[in-house]
Amino acid sequence: MNKKVTVIGTVGVPANYGGFETLVENIIGENCSDSVEYTVYCSAKSYSNKQSEYKGAKLKYIALKANGTQSILYDIISIFKAIGKADVLLILGVSGCMILPLIRIASRKKIIVNIDGLEHKRDKWSKWIRRFLKFSESIAVRHADVIIADNKAIQDYVWTEYGVKSELIAYGGDHVICDTQNEDDKILSKFNLSSTRYSFALCRIEPENNVHLILEAYSRTDKRLVFVGNWNNSNYGKELLEKYGKYDNMTLASPIYDLLILNVLRSNCELYIHGHSAGGTNPSLVEAMFFAKPILAFDCSYNRETTENEAYYFANADELNSMITGSTNEVHECGRIMYDIACRRYKWKTIASQYESLY
Repeated sequence: MNKKVTVIGTVGVPANYGGFETLVENIIGENCSDSVEYTVYCSAKSYSNKQSEYKGAKLKYIALKANGTQSILYDIISIFKAIGKADVLLILGVSGCMILPLIRIASRKKIIVNIDGLEHKRDKWSKWIRRFLKFSESIAVRHADVIIADNKAIQDYVWTEYGVKSELIAYGGDHVICDTQNEDDKILSKFNLSSTRYSFALCRIEPENNVHLILEAYSRTDKRLVFVGNWNNSNYGKELLEKYGKYDNMTLASPIYDLLILNVLRSNCELYIHGHSAGGTNPSLVEAMFFAKPILAFDCSYNRETTENEAYYFANADELNSMITGSTNEVHECGRIMYDIACRRYKWKTIASQYESLY
């Protein structure tokens, strides 16, 4: 008998948002075994074309946004709708987990929660939101059957903070590898890149991603940087765009959702710069590792764990500046090591199998 697994807590699929959505996109479909039937709850606000099925998974819609303040109610409604039909609730994130004690009374369905990247520690949230997320996290850890940590540093935190063992399952990244269809020169020319002598960075423009630090380091050099992000979504981003957008050696590009264009930029860069300081195993870092490029990452436990201490790490603009102006053959050898680690740890077929073993 097939296991019926309902996925709760994402914007939905087809993936068009972030890490959890990409996770769902890749554990269903061709990476899914015949013994699992997935249902995915999606935000009706995010899809004009509401498919009933995608990659073999059933899709259900909730008329709320999956992010922001509506995410709590979005998750709670999804949980209540799912408990009568699913064998397993796979909850991604902790926003709606405050109701798990009640669910425990009403149902004995198996509950698996991926607690994400310790959301309550993110600087972008207000004090009260951080307190709520910490409360929800504690409820999730104590009332779920299984807790998933996507990074060894988070797994250690769960044990130290709550005395609870968690399952370590990271993200995959091999979905980014595709044929660029001989479009490299054409796409590079659009960004005024006549060669591969440039660095590449990609992230949401938030303080915890140390965007200001990266831009400051490059502003002191003539080294070329292409940085893709949502610059106009916050005052922080707008201020950085105003300050650094005038530098000739830096291209601050708007978000790019075309995988072909992104892959051309990632596969041709000389260095990949990763400034994230929070969030566990970051999907964009895992994806970058599959391009076999040297990675200069912000020095934190999450990034060191993901790259097995084999990347290069910076803590401030001065350290990053020294790395990018003094790149050596040793730094470039790092790219091959990143690719080897990615192939060993971050393939979606393996990740999907790890999830199914918990059901």
